[in-house]
Amino acid sequence: MSALALGLLAALCWGVHDLSVRYISQSVSVIASLMAVLIFGALLQLCLVAAWGDFSPMSGRAVLYAISAGGFYLMAGLSMYAAFQRGPVRLVAPLVASYPVLSITLAIWRGSSVSLWHWLAVIAIGVGVTIVASRSDPAEASYPAPAPTIVLSLLAAIGFAAAFALGQYATELSNEYTVSLFGRLTAILTLAAIAAVTRRPVWPGRRALPLLCVMGLLDAVAILSVVAAGGLPNAQYASVTASVFGLLTVVLAWAVLKEEMVPAQWLGCLIAFAGIGYLAL
Repeated sequence: MSALALGLLAALCWGVHDLSVRYISQSVSVIASLMAVLIFGALLQLCLVAAWGDFSPMSGRAVLYAISAGGFYLMAGLSMYAAFQRGPVRLVAPLVASYPVLSITLAIWRGSSVSLWHWLAVIAIGVGVTIVASRSDPAEASYPAPAPTIVLSLLAAIGFAAAFALGQYATELSNEYTVSLFGRLTAILTLAAIAAVTRRPVWPGRRALPLLCVMGLLDAVAILSVVAAGGLPNAQYASVTASVFGLLTVVLAWAVLKEEMVPAQWLGCLIAFAGIGYLAL
């Protein structure tokens, strides 16, 4: 499977996941919901490691990359969940999905060749997502002040870009299943320590467990897809293409939550998918 196809799979999983975050965050705390998602995802990844993974020892560099990726992924998750808790979807989703510019920048720093047309395709994805999310509806319920929401969303974008890049670096040195599991366990242990220090509960309640289980599985498949692209040509395009999850989240919010979409926003969808199509060439 190509890096682009893996990125599209990740985008689909995260689009559904993020719509669920917006719903579940209204009744379950950020730490409790994220802990459940991380644990359920870890169970899936543990099964994959047991079935197909390579249990050979990881090198010191691979371990360091995997731990760092887990830490940045936790930062991204906490920031994104808190941002979606504040809302609205059309503000949070495009900002979180802006991380591809950082992903491409990191790829250039490592010596990858990225043409002007590829940059334009990345920009098209970002512009399309922004158009989709830009229109606000005066009839919407009032939300908290937008500045903290914007900061949280941008922190999530930085966290995702760093986590994806570090995870792919680790995959170049080790097995993707083991790397993903190692990073997720790092995130779980760190989040448990944060919960203990802040004395926040980690039990989300029985009613929320089924949805959180599905969210955990979707999140695990998505991050594994992006990390698995580390051994493929143009690995950075997996994380770039996965950014369309922001667009999918807004479209799903239109279909499921009945948020309004105008013709200009549908045009944004076409622009974003045109950028993805070019990356596939």
